[in-house]
Amino acid sequence: MVPRSTLRSAVSPRAQRAMDRAFRALGDPRARTNLPWLTGLLGVDPDALSEILSELEELVPVEAEIRQRHRDAGRTYYAQFRAPFELYALVRWLRPDHVVETGVSSGVSSAHLLLALAKNGRGTLHSIDQPTHQRGPAFSSRDSPVALPPGRTSGWAIPDRVRDGWDLRLGSSERRLPELSRQIPSVGLFLHDSLHTPRHLTFELATVRPRLVAGGVALADNTVWTGQAFPRFAAALGVPVLRRGRTDLVGLRVPPELGP
Repeated sequence: MVPRSTLRSAVSPRAQRAMDRAFRALGDPRARTNLPWLTGLLGVDPDALSEILSELEELVPVEAEIRQRHRDAGRTYYAQFRAPFELYALVRWLRPDHVVETGVSSGVSSAHLLLALAKNGRGTLHSIDQPTHQRGPAFSSRDSPVALPPGRTSGWAIPDRVRDGWDLRLGSSERRLPELSRQIPSVGLFLHDSLHTPRHLTFELATVRPRLVAGGVALADNTVWTGQAFPRFAAALGVPVLRRGRTDLVGLRVPPELGP
């Protein structure tokens, strides 16, 4: 594997500055862009992504607003998606017509998918969420890490100007995902971040599989709880599982011959 220092120097200085500024503006210590994972998923050299990663400079005001919305809700640390900038770059590179995610919570992942689609000038984000709500006025140990604060709805941290064209569907993915799969012709990127059990992840991957395009990407978070569901899916496609550093966020690239 190429050392991280080499990968960092392989992007342009402008791209590196943009990544650093966006990271600091969002304020999540886990969200620094993981170039080995991103380039591994796309099969490109880091420098090929320099122009796209330079665009993160434009997102600094949005990152700051997302961070402030978390603070305003009393959530200075929140169980949010840890790879938002990789999502942005993936969508910008792949230029999918349809992106599907299960699990929204505050909407960090959704915001970056929407920003990338808007920059592409095409494509739709379809998000499915079955929200859980905070039990009382103050967040406590009894609450789910992704419980919505009082008065908030799914995607509550997404700035209003970013929401255009968002297809948000509330309800269980057992009901909503098959319905969606029947309605759209393709899925260029799929992100699982909902109920993290082996059975549920297996169901979601099987449901979107007929729509995954050749060269598309499938991602799953919190796989420490989902056993061999994702590795089995990757094995069936004949591709490796790519893990984001030491985290349990994983992904794969659909091979060209296996698209719908």
